[in-house]
Amino acid sequence: MAHVTLKQLRYFDALARELHFGRAADSCAVTQPALSMQIQELEASLGIALVERTRSGIKLTPKGEAIALRAQKMLNDARDLIDYAKQTAGVLSGSLRLGVIPSVAPYVLPPLLPLLREKYPDLELHVRETQTQPLTEELVEGKLDVLLLALPLKHPDIEMLPIFDDKFLLALPSSTKLTGRVRATKDLIQGDRLLLLEEGHCLRDQALTYCSLQQVNAVNTFGATSLSTIVEMVSAGMGMTLLPEVCLAVESRNRTIKLVRFADPEPSRSLGLAWRKSSPRGEDFKALASLVAKAGVISLKRAAATLANGN
Repeated sequence: MAHVTLKQLRYFDALARELHFGRAADSCAVTQPALSMQIQELEASLGIALVERTRSGIKLTPKGEAIALRAQKMLNDARDLIDYAKQTAGVLSGSLRLGVIPSVAPYVLPPLLPLLREKYPDLELHVRETQTQPLTEELVEGKLDVLLLALPLKHPDIEMLPIFDDKFLLALPSSTKLTGRVRATKDLIQGDRLLLLEEGHCLRDQALTYCSLQQVNAVNTFGATSLSTIVEMVSAGMGMTLLPEVCLAVESRNRTIKLVRFADPEPSRSLGLAWRKSSPRGEDFKALASLVAKAGVISLKRAAATLANGN
């Protein structure tokens, strides 16, 4: 009877992702010979070849690709089993791996983290900040427990919970003459002066969709990866951008920019949580969502105060 261990599946899962024995061994914190031996034992137990070694490197066999998908699901099920057992310790206790996109983390985490510490002191929080696509992949792979980001996500295995809407405003150099215009419209935005984050950021895609810009060759990104960089460029008179309301109190501080609301219907994004449908930690995530909502209220109140002060 074939004997397969979770360790073997975990090592093979790493190899399937890295397609490199050295990198896979590093990700599992073991030596390359140790990982290679476990892969060989897994192949012997299953009676099939999982990996093909070529001159250019390694690749999975067709059966290896199928086994990799099943291994990932089994490893996620094992993690969910452990999470289920931990639920007896209470809501939001133990370890929680939270993924957050860069256009949310600097503005929602500062009010959120003190709320978490106060209400759930036993929570061991680990935060990972990066773009939507890698966060989604890491969630499905079981490397993260829950995501805080712009919804929706298109994935059949992911559950989503919208929490609050975050409106966009137009940010302009302070020298811009608006001829009495109270609200911004699409025709105020010129593609060759629109500054956006580099490709891969969902905020960029949302702005382009609102502006109905299909040809983006003239859109200026400069490889910007943070809203802070974009706002500095606007302040320097290099162009305009769309800013989410949740960031205004932070990003407009000590900068000479003009903020204008859009005409109805105002463009916005929906911020919320996402997690694997198989996760047993639904109560944890609902409790987290409640505090994210409070943190959102704090951030939006600070934004309203910033706008009221004329910035």
